[in-house]
Amino acid sequence: MASSQPAPALPEPAHQPKPQSRFQVIREDPYLEPFEGAIQHRTDRYEKWLDDIRTHEGGVDRFSQGYKSYGLHAQPNGDVRYREWAPNAHTAALVGDFNGWDRAANPMKKDDFGVWECTVPAQNGKPAIPHNSKVKISMTIPSGERIERLPAWATRVVQDVKVSPIYEAVFWNPPESERYVFKNQRPPTPRAPKVYEAHVGISTPEAKIGSYDEFTDNVLPRIKELGYNTIQLMAIMEHAYYASFGYQITSFFAISSRYGTPEQLKRLIDTAHGLGLTVLLDVVHSHASNNSADGLNHFDGSDHQYFHGGGKGRHELWDSRLFNYGHHEVLRFLLSNLRFYMDEYAFDGFRFDGVTSMMYTHHGIGTGFSGGYHEYFGDEKVDEEALVYLMLANTMLHELYPHCLTIAEDVSGMPALCRTVADGGLGFDYRLAMAVPDMWIKLLKDGPGDEGWDMGNICFTLVNRRYREKTIAYCESHDQALVGDKTLAFWLMDKEMYTNMSDLTERTPVIDRGLALHKMIRLITHALGGEGYLNFEGNEFGHPEWLDFPRVGNGESYQYARRQFNLIDDDLLRYKYLYRFDCAMNRAEDEFGWLSSPQAYISLKHEGDKVVVFERGDLLWIFNFHPSSSFSDYRVGTDWAGEYRVVLSSDDAEFGGHARVDKSVRHFTTPMEWNGRKNWLQVYIPSRTVIVLAH
Repeated sequence: MASSQPAPALPEPAHQPKPQSRFQVIREDPYLEPFEGAIQHRTDRYEKWLDDIRTHEGGVDRFSQGYKSYGLHAQPNGDVRYREWAPNAHTAALVGDFNGWDRAANPMKKDDFGVWECTVPAQNGKPAIPHNSKVKISMTIPSGERIERLPAWATRVVQDVKVSPIYEAVFWNPPESERYVFKNQRPPTPRAPKVYEAHVGISTPEAKIGSYDEFTDNVLPRIKELGYNTIQLMAIMEHAYYASFGYQITSFFAISSRYGTPEQLKRLIDTAHGLGLTVLLDVVHSHASNNSADGLNHFDGSDHQYFHGGGKGRHELWDSRLFNYGHHEVLRFLLSNLRFYMDEYAFDGFRFDGVTSMMYTHHGIGTGFSGGYHEYFGDEKVDEEALVYLMLANTMLHELYPHCLTIAEDVSGMPALCRTVADGGLGFDYRLAMAVPDMWIKLLKDGPGDEGWDMGNICFTLVNRRYREKTIAYCESHDQALVGDKTLAFWLMDKEMYTNMSDLTERTPVIDRGLALHKMIRLITHALGGEGYLNFEGNEFGHPEWLDFPRVGNGESYQYARRQFNLIDDDLLRYKYLYRFDCAMNRAEDEFGWLSSPQAYISLKHEGDKVVVFERGDLLWIFNFHPSSSFSDYRVGTDWAGEYRVVLSSDDAEFGGHARVDKSVRHFTTPMEWNGRKNWLQVYIPSRTVIVLAH
């Protein structure tokens, strides 16, 4: 008989604490918790790729050395072996000067994976394909059409504009006696990168294309003198259209022949290493040129070999092709491309271009990023295959080359971009602070005038960066130097730069304001904006012209495709003042190391006085942006008691200032709270001047 008594109540379950996330970024940022599934899913896909590559290729190290087996390679016995992935091709043959372009002479065989191969036997112990002779792959496709392409892995392509605008591939195999031998070790990884962004072709005052040798001999010493420790070389990967600024790549393994030979680029990098300079390559894996005759597009006659087919494989604004990062052979190609430049040319790392376009299915087109985390996750927004590629690339580079630096060009603010994959991130070392130049240009272009600048907003923009993610700060880059925009110097002084930049002319209010603010904008960006700093060549001395490459619209002129370094060597011109200040700024960072110090404590943002005061790197920084008011005995707070001296003043005569700051004066603190700091001291701070005091 069943009991009529009610069953005893079960005890309440003990509260179980929520298990900690596997990912450090989520443990540190609870706003990421709702998106842990997305982070876990991309990490699972990354780990599956690693497992697949280990199983089928013997690991990432071996997989990413495809450049040693694909393309053309001379063998020890003089044979030349050629391999190419072209799965859609029906037949293939290697043709060139060496066989009279005979399509029947050197046919290729195809394996089960769509890889074609042939060997050209040596002749009398010498390679049958002479060094620097032209080659192509000739293919037929299922429709019966014959197509001819430059080898996708070609390491040298050249252009004879007198004959055709189309590039030709050549077999680069110089004799041992003509091959450059590196002499210098790579320098240690910089404590904090101070990056000089440079383009070899424009690095000469003459209206022409500059060479690797000219850059080595004439520009490298200037970069060293200025105090930069890192060079970012742009437009190195071969691009058929010079005016694309190097962002429409046609041959990924070939360095631009318009500047010189591979051996000359190796000399440039080796010389930079001898000067203690780290060298980064501006790598473009975000898209590829639409060219078919001398690019990857329709390489084997299909629309979807290296790229996605249809609309998914095309960038609307750039008129270029988008890689299929989820394909095994595309990953081999791109990862091997990175290894090639590290191994063959001894680059020290990469600035990845167009990362925003890679990470999102909308490519950033017509999208404004507010910072809400929902914008960074979700299948309809995020290209997870691209994220996984970036995770693979960063992990591979850092594991195989511990000194390697990687920088992401991302405008979106993707969380964990610069955290390791193990932490839940994508693995970059640094991101570019792309909101900072936008702020400065907007202020100078749209106003208000500097008498109305919002000190709080300026400071917020400069320090607004993700926790534990390092940032490269800059107030302008090549983007702001191009026609269609203006450099800071142009926005400040363009009306008078051609008439009043000589010390023999009147120092007008426009020039006086421009010189002062140019220095102050650069230094506050350097000091507050990040853990690294970047400058585009020529901007450091207020280059008087924009940048415009030869094109139909300007009559193919080189007038503006150059950098006039000669201007700083003319002692009568005022450009020298800005150059000297840039040098002093970087040298001071070398001494005091603020870029590798914790983020600044800003004790004062005075909107009426236009004064900003902060502490960073054992230095006390005082900026007076006021256009007319100088302040005597101005009281500022500091946590550090004791004696202070001025170590940098933008008002020094050698920097084009008015010499109103007496740097011999010592300043002493008073132990009393001021602006939230434990002590105060008093300084004279002239209008439109920054002074930096060392404790």
